Amino acid sequence: MLEVEDAFSRIIAHFHPLEPVELPVLDCLGLALAEDITSPLDLPPLANSAMDGYAVLHSDIADAAEKPPTLSVISAVAAGQVSKDTVTPGNAIRIMTGAPVPNGADTVVPFEETDELERRGRGEALDHIAIHKALPIGSNVRPAGEDVSAGELVLPAGTIVRPAEAGVMASLGLITARVIRRPVVAVLSTGDELTPAGETLSPGHIYDSNSSSVAAAVIAAGGQPRIIGIARDTLEDLHRCIDEASDADLLVTSAGVSKGDYDMVKDVLEQRGEMNFWSVRMRPAKPLAFGLIRTDAGRPLPLLGLPGNPVSALLAFEMFGRPAIRRMLGRDLLARPVVEGVLTGPIFNSDGRRVYARVEVERRDGTWFATPTGPQGSNILTSLSRANGLAICPADLPRKDAGQAVKILMLDWNEEVAQ
Repeated sequence: MLEVEDAFSRIIAHFHPLEPVELPVLDCLGLALAEDITSPLDLPPLANSAMDGYAVLHSDIADAAEKPPTLSVISAVAAGQVSKDTVTPGNAIRIMTGAPVPNGADTVVPFEETDELERRGRGEALDHIAIHKALPIGSNVRPAGEDVSAGELVLPAGTIVRPAEAGVMASLGLITARVIRRPVVAVLSTGDELTPAGETLSPGHIYDSNSSSVAAAVIAAGGQPRIIGIARDTLEDLHRCIDEASDADLLVTSAGVSKGDYDMVKDVLEQRGEMNFWSVRMRPAKPLAFGLIRTDAGRPLPLLGLPGNPVSALLAFEMFGRPAIRRMLGRDLLARPVVEGVLTGPIFNSDGRRVYARVEVERRDGTWFATPTGPQGSNILTSLSRANGLAICPADLPRKDAGQAVKILMLDWNEEVAQ
C-alpha cells in the first residue's frame, strides 16, 4: 500500500507546464504569464497633479504662512489636456487631478489651501487666488515614471494574472498577453448503474454525480473540463469514450479501478498503456489508478482513475488531480494551506490509514476549531458539502479526540473562514 506522498510524487513527475497561448487580457485572469512584460513607456507619461488645485512656483508660496501671496490665474487645465501656458513668477494655473503639470510649475496647492471658496461666495471671478499655506516643493505632483519607467520589468514570467495585473497591462496599452494555457481535462464516469441528471431513474440506478463534481473541481483548479459522459461496463464502450478524450491533456475516470467483477476499466487501461493500480494509505479514496494510455492521436495521455464513491472520487482528485492541473498551469504552489487547530469531535481510524475527516473550520479568539460534519462514509457527499477543511488523523493513531490538536487541510481559504 502506497503512502500518500509516494503516490503524489509518482503522479506529479509526469506533469509539466503547458505551452503558452496569446489571449485577451481579461481571459488571462488566473493564468501564469509565459514571458516577461516590460514597459514601453513611463507611467505616468507626464508629471501630473495628484489634487484639484493650483499649479504654482514654489518660490511664490514659500512664505505663505506669514505672508499669503495673491497670484494671477492665467488659465485652467483639466485631465486629458496639456496646457499651452507656462507658469511664471506671480502666476498660477488652475489644475484638475490627473492633468499634466504645466511647464514652469513645480508644486500644486489644493483648493482648500486657497481663498477660492471665499471668492466664489462673494461672486468674484477666479482671475486671482490667495495662497494660505506654504507647502514643500513638489507637493501634490506625481513625477513622470513614478510608477513605472520605460524599459522596466513590470511583470515577470510566472506572475499569476489577477485584477491588479490586468490593470497594469491595460495601463501599458496591452490588449493581449502570452500565458500558460488552461489544461483540457476529460471527465468520464463509468458504470451500468449510472443515469445522467435530468433523466428518469430506473430501479437499481443512481444519478451520476461524479461527472459534475469532478468537472467542477477541474474548473476550481483552473482547468477546462470536457465531460465525456458515462461509459457502460463493456470493453467497446470504454474504448469509445477513451478515444473521445484523445486530445485532452488529462483523462480523469471514476469507478472501475477496484476489485469488483465488473471493474473493466482496469482491463481496458492495461490493454492501452502503462498503468499502475495502487492502494493508497488514505481514507477515503484507497483505490487509485494512474498511467499513460495510447490514443489515436499517437501521443500518451495521462489518466487518473478515481474511486467510484463520490466522496472518495473528490478526495482523490483533491490530492492528486488538482496538483497535476496546477503544475500544468505553471504554478509553483501545488498544495492547499495547512493550519493547526483543535478538534471539537472525535476522528476514528479503524484500519491504519491516514484519515481525512470532513470538518467545518472556524476561527475563534485566534484559534482554529474543526468540527466533524457528520457521518464520514465515502458515499455521504453532503458531509463534504458542509466541510471547508479536512482534519488529518495520522495512520498510526487509532483516533483523535475532541480537544486534541489536529492538522487541517483547508479546502476553502476565504475571508469568511479567516475572520
